Parts: sequence; structure tokens; C-alpha cells
Amino acid sequence: MGLEAVMVVVDNSENSRNSDYTPTRYEAQADAVSVIFSAITQANPESAIGLMSMGGRGPEVLVTLTTDHGKILEALHRAKSKIHGESHLATAIQIAGLALKRRQNKAQRQRIIIFTCSPVLEDEKELIKLAQKIKKNSISIDFVVFGELNGKVENKLTVFNENVEGGARSHIAIMLPQSGFLGDQLVTSPILNGDRGSGPGGMGDTSEDRYGREFEFGIDPSVDPELALALRMSIEEEKLRLEKQNKERAGAGAGAEEEEEAEASLPETGEEDEGSQPPLNKEAEGVGSKDSCSR
Repeated sequence: MGLEAVMVVVDNSENSRNSDYTPTRYEAQADAVSVIFSAITQANPESAIGLMSMGGRGPEVLVTLTTDHGKILEALHRAKSKIHGESHLATAIQIAGLALKRRQNKAQRQRIIIFTCSPVLEDEKELIKLAQKIKKNSISIDFVVFGELNGKVENKLTVFNENVEGGARSHIAIMLPQSGFLGDQLVTSPILNGDRGSGPGGMGDTSEDRYGREFEFGIDPSVDPELALALRMSIEEEKLRLEKQNKERAGAGAGAEEEEEAEASLPETGEEDEGSQPPLNKEAEGVGSKDSCSR
């Protein structure tokens, strides 16, 4: 993760009331949003996160891009009181894209993370058309799929993913209720781990030997996700520090070379220059001394 502007979309439809995820689907999302916020802002303090809901009467921007975690927590609490209706995935993606377009720092990479625990009502043609539009705008989209795991949702989102990831890297993470808290699963997913946690088509690979190969410290993130995240953040911070140090050294070296070139271009003055001046005429010296005496 680098410098990013991220819109997180939570599913506050009627399906989010179910308690198959601890304590409920909605509250599991809320906890996971905090994990995402911490991971993104620790990777780069200048990254910003916004929050949207896509249930209720329709998609709603709860918080525009911010670095204030308190605003995100307060908005999650407000959205909990608006749980009802169906999810509106396509409309939510379009609104999130507009919110990212208005970001102040244009250097931030655009990204949308969507939690969905409801059936996807849009058909494949509509999703493909939307994916092609998102691809042109260079927006990456990650899906956190949980709750409705009947194959239909995964198939539709996979079609969307295949049509959008050519323009920007996107992932799908399938979260099972028996695999632990959503936040803990996200730490080991491709959404927060990048390509290290992704398999074919952007799907998460949670096999133990894969994580043993990916983490040089020999730590399985599924066992201790907090430690795995801390180690990864430490590695990224060290890389940034070394890059900055190398740039400073390169700049200092270039400055020294310029000084040497400037000194080399200056004309040399030495004994040869002084000796090369023609000697004074002795007769002229004598005339000058006589004139001075007569005066």
C-alpha cells in the first residue's frame, strides 16, 4: 500500500442484521473498517479514507475522505440506526467513484473497498458495463464477500473483477463465518496484503504453506494477525526510510559534483602568470626617478 484515497462501502441492508458473524454482520463490518483504516494510515499517514453505506433508502456518503478515525467511528454508529432495505451495489460504486474524483491530493491512488453481505441484484451485463467505466478511471475495487455465500454473488463479482482489474489491481476476499472475525481475516487477505495474499483471479489463498513462504519471519498471519500486520508495517516503514536516505545521498553527491565542476572551470592564476608580465624598462625607471627629484 502506498499513497491512497480509499472509499469504504458498508452493507447496511436488512441482511446485515443476521448474527451468523459475531456479533452481527453489520458490527463485524464496523470492526473490520477500523482495521482497514489503521492499516492504510499506518502505511502512509497522508492516505485518506471515506465511508459510505449502500443499504437503506439508497447509497449515502457518510464521511468524505479524511484522516480522522473518530469521524469514521461516529459515521458507523449512525449507519447502524439506518439498517433496512436492500443493497444498491452499482449505484454505490458510481457515487464512490465521484467522491474519489474530488480528492484534494491527485497523487493519491484511487481505491474502493466494498463489504457485501446481501444478494447482488444487478445482472452481469450491467456489472460489466460499470466495470469498464471504472477501469477507464483507474480505480481499483476490492470486495469483501460474506454472509450470502451461495455461489451467485461470487460469480457476478468475479465477472466484474475480471473486467476491471486490467486498469487497476482489484481483489475479492471470501470471508467464512467459522474462520474468525472479519478484521482478522482481512489482515491475511489480498486486500491488505496486496499480491502476496492473492491467488488466481484476485481470490484470497489462506493455505498455511503459502503464508509460510510469504512471511520471512515464519509467522502464520491466520494465527497472529496483529503481529503479522505490525511486522509488515515495520518492513514498509524501513523501505520508505531507506529510499529517503538514498535520495538524500544522491542529492548530496550531485551537489558535490557540481561544486567540483565549478572549481575546475575557474581560470588558474599562479607564478607563471606573474612571471609572464613584461619587466619595466630600466630607462623609463631612471627618467621617472629624475623627474621626481627635480620636482
